Amino acid sequence: MENSVSPTVISRRRALTAAGGVLAGAALAAHAAPAFAAGSSDADAIVVGGGLAGLVATAELAAAGRKVLLLDQEPETNLGGQAFWSFGGLFLVDSDEQRLMGIKDSRELAWQDWLGAAGFDRGVGDPAGQDHWARKWAEAYVDFAAGEKRSWLYGLGVRWFPIVGWAERGGGLADGHGNSVPRFHVTWGTGPAVVEPFEKRVRAAVADGKVTFRFRHRVDEIVRTGGAVTGVRGAVLEPSTAARGKASSRTVVGDFELRAPVVIVTSGGIGANHDLVRQNWPARLGSPPKFMVTGVPAHVDGRMLGITEAAGGRIVNPDRMWHYTEGLRNYDPIWANHGIRILPGPSSMWFDATGKRFSAPDLPGYDTLHTLKSITDTGYDYSWFVTTQKIIAKEFALSGSEQNPDLTNKDVWMLLSRIWQTPEPIEKFKKNGVDFVVASTLSELVTGMNKLTGDGLIDLADLKRQIDARDREIDNPYTKDVQVMGIRNALAYTGDSLSRTAPIHKILDAGAGPLIAVRLNILTRKTLGGLQTDLSGRVLDATGTAIPGLYAAGEVAGFGGGGVHGYRSLEGTFLGGCLFSGRQAGRAAAAAI
Repeated sequence: MENSVSPTVISRRRALTAAGGVLAGAALAAHAAPAFAAGSSDADAIVVGGGLAGLVATAELAAAGRKVLLLDQEPETNLGGQAFWSFGGLFLVDSDEQRLMGIKDSRELAWQDWLGAAGFDRGVGDPAGQDHWARKWAEAYVDFAAGEKRSWLYGLGVRWFPIVGWAERGGGLADGHGNSVPRFHVTWGTGPAVVEPFEKRVRAAVADGKVTFRFRHRVDEIVRTGGAVTGVRGAVLEPSTAARGKASSRTVVGDFELRAPVVIVTSGGIGANHDLVRQNWPARLGSPPKFMVTGVPAHVDGRMLGITEAAGGRIVNPDRMWHYTEGLRNYDPIWANHGIRILPGPSSMWFDATGKRFSAPDLPGYDTLHTLKSITDTGYDYSWFVTTQKIIAKEFALSGSEQNPDLTNKDVWMLLSRIWQTPEPIEKFKKNGVDFVVASTLSELVTGMNKLTGDGLIDLADLKRQIDARDREIDNPYTKDVQVMGIRNALAYTGDSLSRTAPIHKILDAGAGPLIAVRLNILTRKTLGGLQTDLSGRVLDATGTAIPGLYAAGEVAGFGGGGVHGYRSLEGTFLGGCLFSGRQAGRAAAAAI
């Protein structure tokens, strides 16, 4: 049972701790220099990882007057980490943007939704339980999202697209998984605009002598002296001119050891390491896919999880993860096996690899992990959208700052052009992407689908039967088809009707064509478990005791507490989790020094 995961099972799954970083750390430890001299230090704090959580923590430390070393194994071009590549979605509750759109939200409704999504069931009331601190972090985060989050970011210059998106609509019950109302606030400028204010603060602190960058410094060991963390050791990698997101060299040209009374680990998750993803894959999600596309750069390798555990930190909920079901193979990849996610509106029909239509809650934009399980249960690694040009023109968005030049570059005219034309990035994928089939008739579409996969699994007559059945449900303003109900529900929300939901129509309506089939791959993304931390971001050991001087924030800490999301995310909460946990850890560490 999922609520009785034993330490033995967890340890067997602990591929996280067997990552190369642990072995490297052990090798260095065998030839370690003497313990750091008491009282000597190179800084007040060392932050390991230059992603969003690391930048936020560093900015808070510097603002408190602390001297910080910010280390990262990547070159400076990657400052900001995964957040730079993101769509920039943030989970806010009862915001100005929501009220403008006529959305009635509240802290109580958001907390109801969070609990329904998270399903915390692993020792919530037990201080030693895996979900004990995760739930506390979740409540604190919802309070933050309903409280000062927006005003804090607004004061730093962050702004949002006024139409609030409705992500993860859930499984159909008020107290179950999903957002009851739209809460997905797209940052004006996408991911880079979320990173920008914190990068500016950190670079200003560099100019003031409070922060020192140490790029190409790969941490292989967290050093403890007399029970307390006293610094880090590792390898200096050769200089790299690799562009942002590109894999960089791992050639070692030296070693280092740095001393500080505080170390904050903000190194991210395991999404680019498919071996670790598969080794930690939970049985409840079926068998791990044999083929997946990668939603994060190669440096998201999970090394620091094992290294921090070797220093005494406790990893919890390693089997909880978040992978998308609507992945495309990028025709112009930045990193190896680069995948792009479709953020779909509600209208495309979704079929498994054999051509069987999915039922609720396996609908576009409703329940990511339930759909993932339904796909893996088929024995195939892919599924299909069958849709129309009219639908993709209005409803398809692509994840990634680089796939949204209008929002990323704050180009109002380009943004407005979405009203009368399909966004150019979507058209480029339709033309160049290997996962798209475009046809004028259903017969031609099925021929193309079977040719693309080589499986020959799609039967024309059966596919037409299912599409015809759905299309008959369009004739009345009421229906028994739950997806058609969902489309009408979406159109009742002004934001969806303006920008994210096509006028309801029949799939086989010739005027809505051409017909389009999209092969959807599993796309790796987020680690939901991680290092267990208290509300100050202090890393806890196996007994639940905080390790003196050791903190963690961001994805490596499950975005707070070792798993603030529980089993499922409400979306817009990954960037927000980095912001909140980085701020908590940075402020607490500054106060403790």
